[in-house]
Amino acid sequence: MMNLKSGKIEGFEQFSQFESLKEFNHHIEKWLLEHKTDFSKGELVGLKRLVRFAAKIPGVCNAKIGTVLKAIHDEYCDNGISRSTFKRMIGKAKELGIFTVNEIERKNFSQSSNFYVFNRFPVSEPPKQETLNHPKETTNLLKTEKDQKIKKCKEEAPELDYTFVSNRVPKDFVQFVKCFFDDAKLIEEYWRMVNILAFDYKLHGETDAIVGIAIDSFRQLIRKLKFTNVVRKPIAYFYGILKEKFFEYYDGWVKEMDADKPTKPFLYHIEGEYFEWDWLNGEIWKMVNSLQGDERIVFI
Repeated sequence: MMNLKSGKIEGFEQFSQFESLKEFNHHIEKWLLEHKTDFSKGELVGLKRLVRFAAKIPGVCNAKIGTVLKAIHDEYCDNGISRSTFKRMIGKAKELGIFTVNEIERKNFSQSSNFYVFNRFPVSEPPKQETLNHPKETTNLLKTEKDQKIKKCKEEAPELDYTFVSNRVPKDFVQFVKCFFDDAKLIEEYWRMVNILAFDYKLHGETDAIVGIAIDSFRQLIRKLKFTNVVRKPIAYFYGILKEKFFEYYDGWVKEMDADKPTKPFLYHIEGEYFEWDWLNGEIWKMVNSLQGDERIVFI
């Protein structure tokens, strides 16, 4: 490790190992293909953000940890990573050889920030002499390695973010949920729970009300996740909250209908018989054998 004097980033161009940003990104892709599984999801977020800070001069970065963390928090709606997570990422990346870290000194010899120099992905060693004597075996080995890399690429296919969510999911719901779970498949799964209950309560035509209930339920889920550790299956917990809120809405709607119902029922006179109107379901349901003096009659 060497100590460097603080200054503008342009003064550190000599430390870059890359001719262009395209070359730098190519080597980063190789590093991640090889070592992505060595990092947690939060650590990967920190590493990728540090890579973006190293784009001005390809492979060189002197951003402070606080600056990087603030950028992550802003991007993920104040739901970023902790300082300890970022430091764990630095330790792992150094050990794997992805980059080296140097200290930058101020003029008063105190430490200013870290200076990161990203390394090139190492070139594979040439085959040994014994291998050259058996070209058929070498060909099979290369084919096996190629197949393994193709398989690994398929397994590590990146998740689709919120921009890939189906158009059937309301935009207001997508915009709210993506601040916490930026995964198209997961957002659609949460909305599927909403659709199931909306259909059960015969409210699937009231889009605005459904979206409002869904967002309110999701907000309550996030609060529970942030303040407690008791939620093992978030989507199941969300369904429970949602079910309760749909019942409250439906119950309120029924009470409102009852409030609008006349105090004295209309009686329908059909072919000599009298029937009472079912106000909740909108149908004639009960034959009336005798009339009260103050009941209103509709003759059909």
